[in-house]
Amino acid sequence: MKYIDLHCDALTKEGVSSVTKENLLAGGCMLQCFAAFVREREGRFLRALSLVDAFDSLCKREGYSVFRGKREEGICAMLTVEEGGAVEGSLEKLRILHRKGVRMMTLVWNRENELGFPNFDRTAPQRRETERGLKPFGKEAVEEMISLGMLADVSHGSDRLLKDVAMICRGRAPFVASHSGAAEVYPHARNLTDEGIRLIAEGGGVVGLDFCADFASDDHTAEGQKRALLAHAEHILRVGGEDVLAIGSDFDGIPENPYLRSPADLPRFLEELSERFGAKTAEKIACKNALRVLTGV
Repeated sequence: MKYIDLHCDALTKEGVSSVTKENLLAGGCMLQCFAAFVREREGRFLRALSLVDAFDSLCKREGYSVFRGKREEGICAMLTVEEGGAVEGSLEKLRILHRKGVRMMTLVWNRENELGFPNFDRTAPQRRETERGLKPFGKEAVEEMISLGMLADVSHGSDRLLKDVAMICRGRAPFVASHSGAAEVYPHARNLTDEGIRLIAEGGGVVGLDFCADFASDDHTAEGQKRALLAHAEHILRVGGEDVLAIGSDFDGIPENPYLRSPADLPRFLEELSERFGAKTAEKIACKNALRVLTGV
Protein backbone atom coordinates (compact mmCIF):
# COMPACT_ATOMS: atom_id res chain seq x y z
CA MET A 1 0.00 0.00 0.00
CA LYS A 2 1.41 3.40 -1.01
CA TYR A 3 1.43 6.24 1.51
CA ILE A 4 1.79 10.03 1.75
CA ASP A 5 3.64 11.62 4.67
CA LEU A 6 2.68 15.23 5.39
CA HIS A 7 5.69 16.12 7.55
CA CYS A 8 9.33 15.29 8.10
CA ASP A 9 12.40 17.30 9.16
CA ALA A 10 15.01 15.65 6.95
CA LEU A 11 16.11 19.02 5.49
CA THR A 12 17.41 20.13 8.89
CA LYS A 13 18.37 16.76 10.39
CA GLU A 14 21.88 16.69 11.85
CA GLY A 15 23.58 13.33 11.66
CA VAL A 16 22.05 10.20 10.13
CA SER A 17 18.65 10.78 8.57
CA SER A 18 15.88 8.18 8.63
CA VAL A 19 14.15 9.74 5.62
CA THR A 20 16.38 8.37 2.87
CA LYS A 21 15.47 7.27 -0.62
CA GLU A 22 16.19 3.69 0.37
CA ASN A 23 13.81 3.82 3.33
CA LEU A 24 11.12 5.67 1.36
CA LEU A 25 11.22 3.03 -1.34
CA ALA A 26 11.13 0.23 1.23
CA GLY A 27 8.11 1.81 2.90
CA GLY A 28 6.19 2.40 -0.32
CA CYS A 29 6.19 6.20 -0.17
CA MET A 30 4.20 7.97 -2.88
CA LEU A 31 4.78 11.53 -1.64
CA GLN A 32 6.99 12.90 1.12
CA CYS A 33 6.56 16.45 2.40
CA PHE A 34 9.86 18.05 3.42
CA ALA A 35 9.68 20.91 5.93
CA ALA A 36 11.93 23.93 5.76
CA PHE A 37 12.03 24.19 9.55
CA VAL A 38 13.25 27.58 10.74
CA ARG A 39 14.19 27.58 14.42
CA GLU A 40 16.50 30.62 14.26
CA ARG A 41 15.38 33.92 15.76
CA GLU A 42 17.44 36.09 13.38
CA GLY A 43 17.66 35.90 9.60
CA ARG A 44 14.61 33.66 9.45
CA PHE A 45 13.61 34.44 5.85
CA LEU A 46 17.14 33.94 4.55
CA ARG A 47 17.31 30.64 6.41
CA ALA A 48 14.06 29.55 4.75
CA LEU A 49 15.48 30.45 1.34
CA SER A 50 18.60 28.39 2.04
CA LEU A 51 16.39 25.40 2.87
CA VAL A 52 14.44 25.90 -0.36
CA ASP A 53 17.79 25.52 -2.15
CA ALA A 54 18.55 22.43 -0.05
CA PHE A 55 15.20 20.91 -1.08
CA ASP A 56 15.87 21.57 -4.76
CA SER A 57 19.32 19.97 -4.46
CA LEU A 58 17.87 16.97 -2.63
CA CYS A 59 15.27 16.37 -5.34
CA LYS A 60 17.89 16.55 -8.10
CA ARG A 61 20.32 14.31 -6.22
CA GLU A 62 17.80 11.62 -5.30
CA GLY A 63 15.59 11.84 -8.36
CA TYR A 64 12.43 12.89 -6.50
CA SER A 65 9.65 14.40 -8.63
CA VAL A 66 8.44 17.73 -7.27
CA PHE A 67 4.71 17.39 -6.60
CA ARG A 68 2.68 19.76 -8.78
CA GLY A 69 -0.86 18.67 -8.02
CA LYS A 70 -0.91 15.22 -9.57
CA ARG A 71 0.75 11.90 -8.89
CA GLU A 72 3.99 11.14 -10.75
CA GLU A 73 6.01 7.96 -11.14
CA GLY A 74 8.48 7.16 -8.37
CA ILE A 75 8.73 9.22 -5.18
CA CYS A 76 7.23 12.70 -5.20
CA ALA A 77 8.39 15.46 -2.86
CA MET A 78 6.60 18.62 -1.70
CA LEU A 79 8.14 21.62 0.03
CA THR A 80 6.59 23.06 3.19
CA VAL A 81 7.63 25.58 5.84
CA GLU A 82 7.49 24.86 9.56
CA GLU A 83 7.31 28.10 11.59
CA GLY A 84 5.48 30.96 9.94
CA GLY A 85 7.91 33.39 11.51
CA ALA A 86 10.04 32.59 8.45
CA VAL A 87 8.09 35.26 6.52
CA GLU A 88 9.07 37.86 9.15
CA GLY A 89 5.66 39.54 9.13
CA SER A 90 5.72 40.19 5.37
CA LEU A 91 3.09 39.07 2.88
CA GLU A 92 5.57 39.68 0.08
CA LYS A 93 8.01 37.21 1.64
CA LEU A 94 5.13 34.74 1.90
CA ARG A 95 4.49 35.20 -1.83
CA ILE A 96 8.17 34.68 -2.61
CA LEU A 97 8.17 31.37 -0.75
CA HIS A 98 5.09 30.31 -2.67
CA ARG A 99 6.75 31.19 -5.97
CA LYS A 100 9.71 29.07 -4.91
CA GLY A 101 7.47 26.05 -4.40
CA VAL A 102 6.21 26.13 -0.79
CA ARG A 103 2.70 24.69 -0.74
CA MET A 104 1.99 24.38 2.99
CA MET A 105 3.09 26.37 6.03
CA THR A 106 2.90 25.49 9.72
CA LEU A 107 1.80 28.85 11.11
CA VAL A 108 3.65 28.66 14.43
CA TRP A 109 6.17 26.41 16.14
CA ASN A 110 6.88 26.24 19.88
CA ARG A 111 7.01 29.96 20.46
CA GLU A 112 4.96 33.05 19.73
CA ASN A 113 5.63 34.71 16.39
CA GLU A 114 4.15 37.45 14.20
CA LEU A 115 1.24 35.20 13.17
CA GLY A 116 0.07 33.89 16.52
CA PHE A 117 0.54 31.63 19.52
CA PRO A 118 1.60 27.99 19.93
CA ASN A 119 -0.35 25.35 21.81
CA PHE A 120 1.81 25.52 24.91
CA ASP A 121 4.30 27.68 26.73
CA ARG A 122 7.75 26.08 26.48
CA THR A 123 8.20 26.64 30.23
CA ALA A 124 5.00 24.66 30.97
CA PRO A 125 4.41 22.19 28.11
CA GLN A 126 1.44 20.48 29.74
CA ARG A 127 -0.55 23.71 30.05
CA ARG A 128 -2.62 24.29 26.91
CA GLU A 129 -2.91 27.73 25.36
CA THR A 130 -6.65 28.19 24.85
CA GLU A 131 -7.22 31.96 24.71
CA ARG A 132 -4.62 33.50 22.38
CA GLY A 133 -4.81 32.62 18.69
CA LEU A 134 -4.02 34.38 15.44
CA LYS A 135 -2.70 37.92 15.54
CA PRO A 136 -3.88 40.50 12.94
CA PHE A 137 -0.98 39.65 10.64
CA GLY A 138 -1.72 35.95 11.06
CA LYS A 139 -5.25 36.52 9.79
CA GLU A 140 -3.89 38.46 6.81
CA ALA A 141 -1.40 35.67 6.13
CA VAL A 142 -4.08 32.95 6.14
CA GLU A 143 -6.21 35.04 3.78
CA GLU A 144 -3.22 35.37 1.45
CA MET A 145 -2.47 31.66 1.68
CA ILE A 146 -6.01 30.86 0.57
CA SER A 147 -5.58 33.20 -2.42
CA LEU A 148 -2.24 31.60 -3.32
CA GLY A 149 -3.37 28.00 -2.91
CA MET A 150 -1.09 27.32 0.07
CA LEU A 151 -2.36 25.10 2.87
CA ALA A 152 -2.51 26.53 6.38
CA ASP A 153 -1.14 24.01 8.89
CA VAL A 154 -2.29 24.36 12.51
CA SER A 155 -0.03 21.75 14.12
CA HIS A 156 1.80 23.44 17.03
CA GLY A 157 -0.94 26.10 17.07
CA SER A 158 -3.09 26.98 20.06
CA ASP A 159 -6.71 25.87 20.35
CA ARG A 160 -7.80 29.45 19.66
CA LEU A 161 -5.51 29.68 16.62
CA LEU A 162 -7.12 26.55 15.15
CA LYS A 163 -10.57 28.05 15.62
CA ASP A 164 -9.46 31.33 14.03
CA VAL A 165 -8.08 29.49 11.00
CA ALA A 166 -11.28 27.43 10.72
CA MET A 167 -13.37 30.60 10.69
CA ILE A 168 -11.28 32.21 7.93
CA CYS A 169 -11.14 29.04 5.80
CA ARG A 170 -14.80 28.06 6.23
CA GLY A 171 -16.39 27.40 2.86
CA ARG A 172 -13.27 28.58 1.02
CA ALA A 173 -10.39 26.17 1.57
CA PRO A 174 -9.38 23.19 3.70
CA PHE A 175 -6.70 23.46 6.37
CA VAL A 176 -4.66 20.74 8.01
CA ALA A 177 -2.80 19.63 11.11
CA SER A 178 0.17 18.01 9.39
CA HIS A 179 1.58 16.19 12.44
CA SER A 180 -0.63 15.87 15.52
CA GLY A 181 -2.47 13.36 17.71
CA ALA A 182 -5.62 13.19 19.84
CA ALA A 183 -5.65 14.87 23.26
CA GLU A 184 -8.44 12.59 24.48
CA VAL A 185 -6.12 9.61 24.03
CA TYR A 186 -3.06 11.27 25.56
CA PRO A 187 -3.39 14.72 27.16
CA HIS A 188 -0.30 16.42 25.76
CA ALA A 189 -0.80 20.02 24.66
CA ARG A 190 0.62 19.15 21.22
CA ASN A 191 -2.40 16.93 20.56
CA LEU A 192 -5.72 18.15 19.17
CA THR A 193 -8.95 18.48 21.10
CA ASP A 194 -12.04 16.75 19.75
CA GLU A 195 -13.39 20.16 18.76
CA GLY A 196 -10.23 20.83 16.77
CA ILE A 197 -10.45 17.47 14.98
CA ARG A 198 -14.08 18.16 14.08
CA LEU A 199 -13.31 21.64 12.75
CA ILE A 200 -10.56 20.26 10.50
CA ALA A 201 -12.87 17.50 9.26
CA GLU A 202 -15.77 19.90 8.65
CA GLY A 203 -13.44 22.08 6.58
CA GLY A 204 -12.42 19.14 4.39
CA GLY A 205 -8.89 18.98 5.81
CA VAL A 206 -6.83 16.20 7.32
CA VAL A 207 -4.93 15.37 10.50
CA GLY A 208 -1.54 13.77 9.87
CA LEU A 209 -0.88 11.31 12.70
CA ASP A 210 2.41 12.19 14.45
CA PHE A 211 4.70 9.31 15.46
CA CYS A 212 6.40 11.13 18.35
CA ALA A 213 6.41 8.70 21.29
CA ASP A 214 6.24 11.53 23.82
CA PHE A 215 2.92 12.70 22.35
CA ALA A 216 1.43 9.22 21.98
CA SER A 217 1.74 7.49 25.37
CA ASP A 218 3.73 7.03 28.57
CA ASP A 219 4.62 3.53 27.35
CA HIS A 220 7.71 3.87 25.14
CA THR A 221 8.05 0.18 24.32
CA ALA A 222 7.44 -0.91 20.74
CA GLU A 223 4.25 -2.72 21.70
CA GLY A 224 3.07 0.21 23.80
CA GLN A 225 3.62 2.62 20.93
CA LYS A 226 1.75 0.37 18.52
CA ARG A 227 -1.24 0.28 20.84
CA ALA A 228 -1.07 4.02 21.39
CA LEU A 229 -0.83 5.02 17.72
CA LEU A 230 -3.71 2.72 16.84
CA ALA A 231 -5.72 4.27 19.68
CA HIS A 232 -5.00 7.78 18.37
CA ALA A 233 -6.01 6.68 14.87
CA GLU A 234 -9.22 5.09 16.11
CA HIS A 235 -10.20 8.15 18.12
CA ILE A 236 -9.52 10.62 15.29
CA LEU A 237 -11.59 8.47 12.93
CA ARG A 238 -14.43 8.25 15.45
CA VAL A 239 -14.51 12.02 16.00
CA GLY A 240 -13.78 13.27 12.49
CA GLY A 241 -14.80 10.42 10.19
CA GLU A 242 -12.86 8.25 7.77
CA ASP A 243 -11.91 11.17 5.48
CA VAL A 244 -9.91 13.12 8.09
CA LEU A 245 -6.99 10.89 9.07
CA ALA A 246 -3.64 10.88 7.27
CA ILE A 247 0.05 10.27 8.05
CA GLY A 248 2.34 12.99 9.42
CA SER A 249 5.29 11.05 10.81
CA ASP A 250 7.60 13.89 11.94
CA PHE A 251 10.52 11.59 11.12
CA ASP A 252 13.92 13.25 11.69
CA GLY A 253 12.26 15.80 13.95
CA ILE A 254 11.55 13.38 16.81
CA PRO A 255 13.50 10.78 18.80
CA GLU A 256 13.30 7.37 17.17
CA ASN A 257 10.00 5.66 17.91
CA PRO A 258 10.73 2.00 18.83
CA TYR A 259 7.71 0.81 16.85
CA LEU A 260 8.12 2.98 13.73
CA ARG A 261 11.81 3.80 13.46
CA SER A 262 11.89 4.97 9.84
CA PRO A 263 9.79 5.12 6.66
CA ALA A 264 10.79 1.52 5.97
CA ASP A 265 8.55 0.45 8.89
CA LEU A 266 5.37 1.99 7.47
CA PRO A 267 4.07 -1.23 5.84
CA ARG A 268 3.67 -2.90 9.26
CA PHE A 269 1.60 0.05 10.53
CA LEU A 270 -0.53 0.20 7.39
CA GLU A 271 -1.19 -3.53 7.74
CA GLU A 272 -2.33 -2.98 11.33
CA LEU A 273 -4.63 -0.17 10.15
CA SER A 274 -6.07 -2.43 7.47
CA GLU A 275 -6.75 -5.25 9.95
CA ARG A 276 -8.32 -2.84 12.45
CA PHE A 277 -10.37 -0.58 10.16
CA GLY A 278 -10.57 -2.41 6.83
CA ALA A 279 -8.58 -2.03 3.62
CA LYS A 280 -10.70 0.82 2.22
CA THR A 281 -10.27 3.03 5.29
CA ALA A 282 -6.60 2.12 5.62
CA GLU A 283 -5.96 3.27 2.05
CA LYS A 284 -7.70 6.55 2.81
CA ILE A 285 -5.45 7.04 5.82
CA ALA A 286 -2.35 6.01 3.90
CA CYS A 287 -2.77 8.25 0.88
CA LYS A 288 -6.23 9.05 -0.45
CA ASN A 289 -7.27 11.60 2.17
CA ALA A 290 -4.05 13.58 1.89
CA LEU A 291 -4.03 13.35 -1.91
CA ARG A 292 -7.57 14.73 -2.04
CA VAL A 293 -6.55 17.80 -0.07
CA LEU A 294 -3.23 18.37 -1.83
CA THR A 295 -4.68 18.11 -5.33
CA GLY A 296 -7.69 20.22 -4.34
CA VAL A 297 -5.63 23.30 -3.54
